[in-house]
Amino acid sequence: MTTITNPRQPAPEIAFSILPGYPDFGDLPWDTPLENWEGICTRLVEAPRGPGRHTVLFVNYDGVLFSLKELPAGVAQREYKLLTQIEAMRIPAVMPVGHLSIANPTDPTSVLITRYLEYAIPYRTLMMTGSLGDYRKHLLDAMAGLLVQLHLRGVYWGDCSLSNTLFRRDAGALKAYLVDAETAIAHPEHIPAILRHQEMDIMEENIDQELAELALSHQLPQEIPANDTGAYIRVRYQRLWEEITREEILTGDSFHIQERIRALNAMGYSVGGVDFYHSEHGEAVHLRVVVTDRNFHRDQLLNLTGLSAEEKQARLMMNEIHELQTWLSISKTPLSVAAYHWLVNSYQPVVERLQPLIKGDMSAEELYCQVLEHKWYLSERARRDVGHVAAVEDYLKKFAQD
Repeated sequence: MTTITNPRQPAPEIAFSILPGYPDFGDLPWDTPLENWEGICTRLVEAPRGPGRHTVLFVNYDGVLFSLKELPAGVAQREYKLLTQIEAMRIPAVMPVGHLSIANPTDPTSVLITRYLEYAIPYRTLMMTGSLGDYRKHLLDAMAGLLVQLHLRGVYWGDCSLSNTLFRRDAGALKAYLVDAETAIAHPEHIPAILRHQEMDIMEENIDQELAELALSHQLPQEIPANDTGAYIRVRYQRLWEEITREEILTGDSFHIQERIRALNAMGYSVGGVDFYHSEHGEAVHLRVVVTDRNFHRDQLLNLTGLSAEEKQARLMMNEIHELQTWLSISKTPLSVAAYHWLVNSYQPVVERLQPLIKGDMSAEELYCQVLEHKWYLSERARRDVGHVAAVEDYLKKFAQD
Protein backbone atom coordinates (compact mmCIF):
# COMPACT_ATOMS: atom_id res chain seq x y z
CA MET A 1 0.00 0.00 0.00
CA THR A 2 1.36 3.40 -1.00
CA THR A 3 0.11 6.85 -0.09
CA ILE A 4 0.72 9.76 -2.43
CA THR A 5 -0.53 13.31 -2.76
CA ASN A 6 -1.88 14.43 -6.11
CA PRO A 7 0.52 17.19 -7.19
CA ARG A 8 -1.76 18.48 -9.95
CA GLN A 9 -4.44 19.73 -7.58
CA PRO A 10 -3.07 22.20 -5.03
CA ALA A 11 -6.57 22.68 -3.65
CA PRO A 12 -8.20 20.57 -2.53
CA GLU A 13 -5.45 18.27 -1.31
CA ILE A 14 -6.09 14.64 -2.35
CA ALA A 15 -4.34 11.70 -0.67
CA PHE A 16 -4.48 8.27 -2.33
CA SER A 17 -3.96 4.84 -0.72
CA ILE A 18 -4.00 2.22 -3.49
CA LEU A 19 -2.91 -1.41 -3.49
CA PRO A 20 0.12 -2.21 -5.68
CA GLY A 21 -0.68 -3.53 -9.13
CA TYR A 22 -3.67 -1.29 -9.72
CA PRO A 23 -3.98 2.06 -11.55
CA ASP A 24 -3.13 5.11 -9.45
CA PHE A 25 -6.45 6.74 -10.47
CA GLY A 26 -4.64 10.08 -10.56
CA ASP A 27 -6.05 10.99 -13.98
CA LEU A 28 -9.63 11.23 -12.70
CA PRO A 29 -11.19 14.67 -12.03
CA TRP A 30 -11.09 14.47 -8.25
CA ASP A 31 -11.39 18.23 -7.88
CA THR A 32 -15.01 17.85 -9.01
CA PRO A 33 -17.75 16.05 -6.98
CA LEU A 34 -18.50 12.59 -8.41
CA GLU A 35 -22.07 13.54 -9.19
CA ASN A 36 -20.73 16.07 -11.75
CA TRP A 37 -18.32 13.76 -13.58
CA GLU A 38 -20.59 12.99 -16.50
CA GLY A 39 -19.26 14.76 -19.57
CA ILE A 40 -15.83 15.49 -18.08
CA CYS A 41 -14.57 11.96 -17.27
CA THR A 42 -13.88 9.80 -20.32
CA ARG A 43 -13.43 6.64 -18.23
CA LEU A 44 -17.02 6.56 -16.95
CA VAL A 45 -19.13 3.52 -17.87
CA GLU A 46 -22.62 2.41 -16.93
CA ALA A 47 -23.00 -0.82 -14.98
CA PRO A 48 -25.85 -2.44 -13.02
CA ARG A 49 -26.19 -1.28 -9.43
CA GLY A 50 -28.87 -1.06 -6.81
CA PRO A 51 -30.18 2.16 -5.29
CA GLY A 52 -28.13 3.72 -2.51
CA ARG A 53 -27.70 6.85 -0.46
CA HIS A 54 -24.22 7.60 -1.82
CA THR A 55 -22.98 8.55 -5.27
CA VAL A 56 -21.42 5.52 -6.98
CA LEU A 57 -19.65 5.62 -10.34
CA PHE A 58 -17.85 3.01 -12.44
CA VAL A 59 -14.63 3.64 -14.36
CA ASN A 60 -12.86 1.54 -16.98
CA TYR A 61 -9.10 0.96 -17.03
CA ASP A 62 -8.08 -1.23 -19.99
CA GLY A 63 -11.21 -3.36 -19.73
CA VAL A 64 -11.16 -3.68 -15.94
CA LEU A 65 -13.98 -1.89 -14.13
CA PHE A 66 -13.71 -0.25 -10.73
CA SER A 67 -16.41 1.14 -8.47
CA LEU A 68 -16.00 4.55 -6.83
CA LYS A 69 -18.22 5.34 -3.84
CA GLU A 70 -18.24 8.85 -2.39
CA LEU A 71 -18.47 8.95 1.41
CA PRO A 72 -18.06 11.40 4.29
CA ALA A 73 -14.51 12.17 5.39
CA GLY A 74 -12.75 9.18 6.98
CA VAL A 75 -15.54 6.68 6.23
CA ALA A 76 -13.92 5.23 3.10
CA GLN A 77 -10.75 4.30 5.00
CA ARG A 78 -12.80 2.55 7.68
CA GLU A 79 -14.88 0.62 5.13
CA TYR A 80 -11.74 -0.29 3.19
CA LYS A 81 -10.22 -1.76 6.34
CA LEU A 82 -13.34 -3.81 7.07
CA LEU A 83 -13.57 -5.11 3.50
CA THR A 84 -9.91 -6.13 3.70
CA GLN A 85 -10.65 -8.08 6.88
CA ILE A 86 -13.71 -9.69 5.29
CA GLU A 87 -11.69 -10.65 2.22
CA ALA A 88 -9.05 -12.29 4.46
CA MET A 89 -11.86 -14.33 6.05
CA ARG A 90 -12.81 -15.68 2.59
CA ILE A 91 -16.31 -14.26 2.86
CA PRO A 92 -17.89 -13.30 -0.48
CA ALA A 93 -17.66 -9.51 -0.81
CA VAL A 94 -16.49 -6.86 -3.24
CA MET A 95 -12.70 -6.63 -3.50
CA PRO A 96 -11.16 -3.52 -1.89
CA VAL A 97 -8.59 -1.76 -4.05
CA GLY A 98 -7.95 1.48 -2.20
CA HIS A 99 -9.37 4.71 -0.83
CA LEU A 100 -8.65 8.40 -0.96
CA SER A 101 -9.42 11.50 1.05
CA ILE A 102 -10.32 14.85 -0.46
CA ALA A 103 -9.43 17.66 1.94
CA ASN A 104 -11.89 20.21 0.65
CA PRO A 105 -12.06 23.00 3.28
CA THR A 106 -15.83 23.37 2.91
CA ASP A 107 -16.86 19.75 2.36
CA PRO A 108 -14.15 17.11 3.04
CA THR A 109 -15.01 13.72 1.59
CA SER A 110 -13.50 10.29 1.01
CA VAL A 111 -13.88 7.74 -1.79
CA LEU A 112 -13.80 3.95 -1.57
CA ILE A 113 -12.42 2.11 -4.61
CA THR A 114 -13.37 -1.54 -5.18
CA ARG A 115 -13.04 -3.98 -8.07
CA TYR A 116 -16.30 -4.27 -9.99
CA LEU A 117 -17.91 -7.66 -9.43
CA GLU A 118 -18.25 -9.11 -12.92
CA TYR A 119 -21.37 -11.11 -13.85
CA ALA A 120 -23.15 -10.09 -10.66
CA ILE A 121 -26.69 -8.73 -10.79
CA PRO A 122 -28.51 -6.64 -8.18
CA TYR A 123 -31.38 -8.59 -6.67
CA ARG A 124 -33.78 -5.73 -7.27
CA THR A 125 -32.95 -5.78 -10.98
CA LEU A 126 -33.86 -9.47 -11.15
CA MET A 127 -37.14 -8.87 -9.38
CA MET A 128 -38.09 -5.85 -11.45
CA THR A 129 -37.47 -7.71 -14.72
CA GLY A 130 -39.39 -10.75 -13.53
CA SER A 131 -36.49 -13.01 -14.55
CA LEU A 132 -35.78 -14.46 -11.11
CA GLY A 133 -37.91 -17.53 -11.72
CA ASP A 134 -36.88 -20.70 -9.93
CA TYR A 135 -33.76 -19.06 -8.50
CA ARG A 136 -35.66 -16.95 -5.97
CA LYS A 137 -35.39 -19.39 -3.06
CA HIS A 138 -31.84 -20.35 -4.00
CA LEU A 139 -30.78 -16.72 -3.90
CA LEU A 140 -32.54 -16.12 -0.60
CA ASP A 141 -30.78 -19.20 0.79
CA ALA A 142 -27.50 -17.71 -0.45
CA MET A 143 -28.27 -14.50 1.46
CA ALA A 144 -28.97 -16.52 4.62
CA GLY A 145 -25.68 -18.34 4.06
CA LEU A 146 -23.79 -15.06 3.69
CA LEU A 147 -25.19 -13.81 7.01
CA VAL A 148 -24.16 -17.05 8.73
CA GLN A 149 -20.62 -16.76 7.31
CA LEU A 150 -20.32 -13.18 8.53
CA HIS A 151 -21.56 -14.01 12.03
CA LEU A 152 -19.34 -17.08 12.34
CA ARG A 153 -16.34 -14.83 11.65
CA GLY A 154 -17.54 -12.19 14.11
CA VAL A 155 -18.75 -9.63 11.57
CA TYR A 156 -21.93 -7.69 12.29
CA TRP A 157 -23.23 -6.25 9.00
CA GLY A 158 -25.73 -3.77 10.42
CA ASP A 159 -27.44 -2.95 7.13
CA CYS A 160 -28.30 -6.18 5.32
CA SER A 161 -30.63 -5.44 2.43
CA LEU A 162 -31.28 -6.31 -1.20
CA SER A 163 -29.58 -3.08 -2.25
CA ASN A 164 -26.39 -3.98 -0.38
CA THR A 165 -26.14 -7.49 -1.84
CA LEU A 166 -25.14 -8.81 -5.26
CA PHE A 167 -25.67 -12.35 -6.55
CA ARG A 168 -23.87 -14.37 -9.16
CA ARG A 169 -23.27 -17.92 -10.29
CA ASP A 170 -19.72 -19.05 -9.64
CA ALA A 171 -18.83 -22.42 -11.18
CA GLY A 172 -22.32 -23.64 -10.40
CA ALA A 173 -22.49 -22.18 -6.92
CA LEU A 174 -24.97 -19.40 -6.23
CA LYS A 175 -23.27 -16.79 -4.07
CA ALA A 176 -24.46 -13.68 -2.28
CA TYR A 177 -21.82 -10.94 -2.07
CA LEU A 178 -21.65 -8.15 0.47
CA VAL A 179 -21.16 -4.85 -1.37
CA ASP A 180 -21.55 -2.30 1.44
CA ALA A 181 -19.64 -2.58 4.73
CA GLU A 182 -20.15 1.00 5.84
CA THR A 183 -22.05 -0.04 8.99
CA ALA A 184 -20.18 -3.31 9.61
CA ILE A 185 -18.35 -4.05 12.86
CA ALA A 186 -15.74 -6.79 13.29
CA HIS A 187 -15.74 -8.57 16.66
CA PRO A 188 -12.82 -10.66 17.93
CA GLU A 189 -15.05 -13.76 18.17
CA HIS A 190 -18.60 -14.80 17.24
CA ILE A 191 -20.95 -11.89 17.66
CA PRO A 192 -23.33 -12.00 20.65
CA ALA A 193 -26.78 -13.55 20.12
CA ILE A 194 -28.46 -10.21 20.80
CA LEU A 195 -26.60 -8.65 17.84
CA ARG A 196 -27.50 -11.58 15.58
CA HIS A 197 -31.18 -11.09 16.41
CA GLN A 198 -30.79 -7.36 15.84
CA GLU A 199 -29.22 -8.12 12.46
CA MET A 200 -32.23 -10.24 11.54
CA ASP A 201 -34.64 -7.48 12.57
CA ILE A 202 -32.79 -4.93 10.42
CA MET A 203 -32.60 -7.34 7.47
CA GLU A 204 -36.30 -8.18 7.62
CA GLU A 205 -37.34 -4.53 7.92
CA ASN A 206 -35.05 -3.43 5.07
CA ILE A 207 -36.13 -6.15 2.67
CA ASP A 208 -39.84 -5.84 3.39
CA GLN A 209 -39.59 -2.09 2.83
CA GLU A 210 -37.69 -2.48 -0.43
CA LEU A 211 -40.18 -4.98 -1.82
CA ALA A 212 -43.13 -2.88 -0.67
CA GLU A 213 -41.72 0.06 -2.64
CA LEU A 214 -41.38 -2.13 -5.73
CA ALA A 215 -44.93 -3.40 -5.28
CA LEU A 216 -46.31 0.15 -4.97
CA SER A 217 -44.61 1.11 -8.23
CA HIS A 218 -45.95 -2.08 -9.91
CA GLN A 219 -42.41 -3.33 -10.54
CA LEU A 220 -42.68 -6.48 -8.42
CA PRO A 221 -44.00 -9.61 -10.18
CA GLN A 222 -47.22 -10.90 -8.61
CA GLU A 223 -45.71 -14.32 -7.85
CA ILE A 224 -43.13 -12.73 -5.53
CA PRO A 225 -44.64 -11.92 -2.10
CA ALA A 226 -43.71 -8.53 -0.72
CA ASN A 227 -44.19 -9.35 2.94
CA ASP A 228 -42.60 -12.71 3.71
CA THR A 229 -39.21 -12.64 1.96
CA GLY A 230 -37.38 -11.27 5.00
CA ALA A 231 -39.12 -13.78 7.26
CA TYR A 232 -38.09 -16.61 4.92
CA ILE A 233 -34.43 -15.55 5.12
CA ARG A 234 -34.68 -15.36 8.94
CA VAL A 235 -36.02 -18.92 9.18
CA ARG A 236 -33.41 -20.29 6.79
CA TYR A 237 -30.67 -18.40 8.62
CA GLN A 238 -31.72 -19.81 11.99
CA ARG A 239 -31.89 -23.41 10.75
CA LEU A 240 -28.53 -23.10 9.03
CA TRP A 241 -26.92 -21.39 12.02
CA GLU A 242 -28.08 -24.13 14.38
CA GLU A 243 -26.86 -26.91 12.08
CA ILE A 244 -23.46 -25.35 11.39
CA THR A 245 -22.66 -24.19 14.93
CA ARG A 246 -23.64 -27.48 16.50
CA GLU A 247 -20.30 -28.73 17.77
CA GLU A 248 -19.29 -32.20 16.64
CA ILE A 249 -16.36 -33.75 18.49
CA LEU A 250 -14.24 -36.03 16.31
CA THR A 251 -14.09 -39.46 17.92
CA GLY A 252 -12.78 -41.56 15.06
CA ASP A 253 -16.31 -42.37 13.81
CA SER A 254 -17.57 -40.39 10.83
CA PHE A 255 -21.25 -41.38 11.03
CA HIS A 256 -22.39 -38.22 12.81
CA ILE A 257 -20.61 -36.04 10.27
CA GLN A 258 -22.44 -37.97 7.54
CA GLU A 259 -25.70 -37.18 9.35
CA ARG A 260 -24.91 -33.47 9.38
CA ILE A 261 -23.98 -33.42 5.71
CA ARG A 262 -27.25 -35.14 4.82
CA ALA A 263 -29.20 -32.71 6.99
CA LEU A 264 -27.60 -29.80 5.13
CA ASN A 265 -28.36 -31.47 1.79
CA ALA A 266 -32.01 -31.82 2.81
CA MET A 267 -32.08 -28.06 3.52
CA GLY A 268 -30.80 -27.33 0.01
CA TYR A 269 -27.17 -26.65 0.99
CA SER A 270 -24.06 -28.51 -0.02
CA VAL A 271 -20.79 -28.84 1.85
CA GLY A 272 -18.25 -26.47 0.37
CA GLY A 273 -15.47 -27.18 2.85
CA VAL A 274 -14.63 -28.04 6.43
CA ASP A 275 -13.22 -26.04 9.32
CA PHE A 276 -11.19 -28.14 11.74
CA TYR A 277 -10.35 -26.64 15.12
CA HIS A 278 -9.57 -27.46 18.74
CA SER A 279 -12.35 -26.87 21.25
CA GLU A 280 -12.31 -27.20 25.02
CA HIS A 281 -13.88 -30.65 24.65
CA GLY A 282 -11.49 -31.96 22.02
CA GLU A 283 -11.02 -31.81 18.26
CA ALA A 284 -14.14 -30.50 16.53
CA VAL A 285 -15.35 -29.56 13.07
CA HIS A 286 -17.56 -26.93 11.47
CA LEU A 287 -18.93 -27.43 7.96
CA ARG A 288 -18.87 -24.59 5.42
CA VAL A 289 -21.80 -24.65 3.04
CA VAL A 290 -22.70 -23.30 -0.38
CA VAL A 291 -25.92 -23.08 -2.36
CA THR A 292 -25.41 -24.95 -5.60
CA ASP A 293 -26.94 -25.12 -9.03
CA ARG A 294 -27.26 -28.11 -11.35
CA ASN A 295 -24.01 -29.85 -12.38
CA PHE A 296 -21.94 -28.22 -9.62
CA HIS A 297 -20.92 -31.51 -7.97
CA ARG A 298 -20.73 -33.29 -11.31
CA ASP A 299 -18.18 -30.81 -12.62
CA GLN A 300 -16.30 -30.73 -9.33
CA LEU A 301 -16.02 -34.54 -9.15
CA LEU A 302 -14.90 -34.73 -12.78
CA ASN A 303 -12.19 -32.13 -12.22
CA LEU A 304 -10.92 -33.81 -9.04
CA THR A 305 -11.11 -37.51 -9.98
CA GLY A 306 -11.90 -37.86 -13.68
CA LEU A 307 -15.13 -39.71 -12.82
CA SER A 308 -18.20 -38.80 -14.88
CA ALA A 309 -21.35 -39.13 -12.78
CA GLU A 310 -24.83 -37.68 -12.64
CA GLU A 311 -25.34 -34.70 -10.32
CA LYS A 312 -27.01 -36.62 -7.47
CA GLN A 313 -24.39 -39.38 -7.65
CA ALA A 314 -21.59 -36.82 -7.69
CA ARG A 315 -23.03 -35.05 -4.65
CA LEU A 316 -22.94 -38.29 -2.63
CA MET A 317 -19.33 -38.88 -3.65
CA MET A 318 -18.27 -35.29 -2.97
CA ASN A 319 -19.87 -35.59 0.48
CA GLU A 320 -17.55 -38.52 1.14
CA ILE A 321 -14.55 -36.59 -0.12
CA HIS A 322 -15.32 -33.61 2.12
CA GLU A 323 -15.87 -35.97 5.05
CA LEU A 324 -12.49 -37.57 4.38
CA GLN A 325 -10.89 -34.15 4.16
CA THR A 326 -12.19 -33.53 7.68
CA TRP A 327 -10.14 -36.42 9.03
CA LEU A 328 -7.09 -35.39 7.08
CA SER A 329 -7.44 -31.67 7.83
CA ILE A 330 -5.07 -31.60 10.81
CA SER A 331 -2.36 -30.97 8.21
CA LYS A 332 -4.68 -28.73 6.13
CA THR A 333 -5.02 -31.33 3.39
CA PRO A 334 -6.12 -29.83 0.02
CA LEU A 335 -9.38 -31.12 -1.40
CA SER A 336 -7.53 -32.56 -4.40
CA VAL A 337 -5.40 -34.75 -2.09
CA ALA A 338 -8.48 -35.94 -0.18
CA ALA A 339 -10.15 -36.73 -3.54
CA TYR A 340 -7.19 -38.86 -4.64
CA HIS A 341 -7.14 -40.66 -1.28
CA TRP A 342 -10.88 -41.37 -1.62
CA LEU A 343 -10.52 -42.58 -5.22
CA VAL A 344 -7.76 -45.07 -4.40
CA ASN A 345 -8.91 -46.27 -0.99
CA SER A 346 -12.70 -46.09 -1.17
CA TYR A 347 -14.10 -45.89 -4.67
CA GLN A 348 -11.81 -48.22 -6.60
CA PRO A 349 -11.86 -51.13 -4.09
CA VAL A 350 -15.67 -51.03 -3.91
CA VAL A 351 -16.08 -50.86 -7.69
CA GLU A 352 -13.63 -53.72 -8.14
CA ARG A 353 -15.72 -55.85 -5.77
CA LEU A 354 -18.89 -54.89 -7.69
CA GLN A 355 -17.52 -55.73 -11.15
CA PRO A 356 -19.90 -58.70 -11.69
CA LEU A 357 -22.87 -56.31 -11.35
CA ILE A 358 -21.62 -53.64 -13.76
CA LYS A 359 -23.47 -54.35 -16.99
CA GLY A 360 -26.02 -52.81 -19.31
CA ASP A 361 -27.26 -49.48 -17.98
CA MET A 362 -25.89 -50.12 -14.47
CA SER A 363 -22.78 -47.97 -14.27
CA ALA A 364 -19.99 -48.26 -11.73
CA GLU A 365 -20.90 -44.81 -10.36
CA GLU A 366 -24.54 -45.79 -9.84
CA LEU A 367 -23.62 -49.06 -8.11
CA TYR A 368 -21.16 -47.27 -5.86
CA CYS A 369 -23.86 -44.81 -4.83
CA GLN A 370 -26.25 -47.67 -4.11
CA VAL A 371 -23.62 -49.14 -1.79
CA LEU A 372 -23.25 -45.73 -0.13
CA GLU A 373 -26.98 -45.61 0.50
CA HIS A 374 -26.86 -49.17 1.86
CA LYS A 375 -23.93 -48.21 4.06
CA TRP A 376 -25.94 -45.28 5.38
CA TYR A 377 -28.88 -47.48 6.36
CA LEU A 378 -26.59 -50.01 8.05
CA SER A 379 -24.75 -47.23 9.89
CA GLU A 380 -27.99 -45.56 10.97
CA ARG A 381 -29.19 -48.82 12.43
CA ALA A 382 -25.88 -49.42 14.20
CA ARG A 383 -25.45 -45.71 15.12
CA ARG A 384 -21.87 -45.91 13.90
CA ASP A 385 -20.02 -46.00 10.60
CA VAL A 386 -19.95 -49.64 9.52
CA GLY A 387 -17.41 -48.94 6.78
CA HIS A 388 -17.28 -49.67 3.05
CA VAL A 389 -16.13 -53.28 3.29
CA ALA A 390 -19.02 -54.40 5.48
CA ALA A 391 -21.48 -52.39 3.39
CA VAL A 392 -20.42 -53.82 0.02
CA GLU A 393 -20.38 -57.40 1.33
CA ASP A 394 -23.85 -57.01 2.84
CA TYR A 395 -25.06 -55.37 -0.36
CA LEU A 396 -23.77 -58.27 -2.48
CA LYS A 397 -25.31 -60.76 -0.09
CA LYS A 398 -28.74 -59.12 -0.28
CA PHE A 399 -28.95 -57.83 -3.84
CA ALA A 400 -26.49 -59.65 -6.09
CA GLN A 401 -28.17 -61.95 -8.63
CA ASP A 402 -26.71 -65.37 -9.19
